[in-house]
Amino acid sequence: MNTDTTTPSAKPTVKRSLGNAILVNPTQEKNPVLHCVRNVPYEFDGSLKADYVVGATTGVLYLSLRYHRLYPNYIYGRMAALKSMYVLRVLMVLVDTDDHYAALRELNLAAISHQFTLMLSWSHDETARYLETYKAFEHKPDDLIREKPTDDTDYYATMSDTLTNINSVNKTDALTLMSTFGSFAAMAQADADQLGLCPGFGERKVQRFQKAFTQPFLIHQDTKRASDAPAPS
Repeated sequence: MNTDTTTPSAKPTVKRSLGNAILVNPTQEKNPVLHCVRNVPYEFDGSLKADYVVGATTGVLYLSLRYHRLYPNYIYGRMAALKSMYVLRVLMVLVDTDDHYAALRELNLAAISHQFTLMLSWSHDETARYLETYKAFEHKPDDLIREKPTDDTDYYATMSDTLTNINSVNKTDALTLMSTFGSFAAMAQADADQLGLCPGFGERKVQRFQKAFTQPFLIHQDTKRASDAPAPS
């Protein structure tokens, strides 16, 4: 049950008040999720508009689908109230009903329109782990989740994935290009005659390969306007 609208009868007790604590809206005092938060301290703050603040620029709204069925308009007002607050706004949804597909589609559209990140959990424990992780990783660099090539095998796999994004170039073609030219720069600078000598490269595949290196990534706005303009009568 979502406890967002419950007004506590007494001032909530602060639990382990520390500078690295999750800030909690007092309306969440009776939320079972808090009993599952064990690895990160938390404290109540009556000035919050979000339900949880898990970073200097990250606010979280909590919603259970069961509560959403009873009060379908509740969450939209809460999301609108946070429109100009926080760099990262998270809608944390507890999936506690069996028939949830339509509701989740609706909430996903609302999250997109209000610029929220939608997170789903299927238990209070899972919700608590998400909140703890957001807080614990507040100051961690993004290179923790970046893939790091460690040897030549990774390099060739990455190169193969890159080259096969070109239309009609398969993994065999990628291996042929790497063994023939040795580097990505040499492939990009190769002329049509050089590419045509590679097994499996006909005229059309050579044209597609070269086009991938020569066509612009972005269409200039002026060019687009000119192409969209009606032809003179």
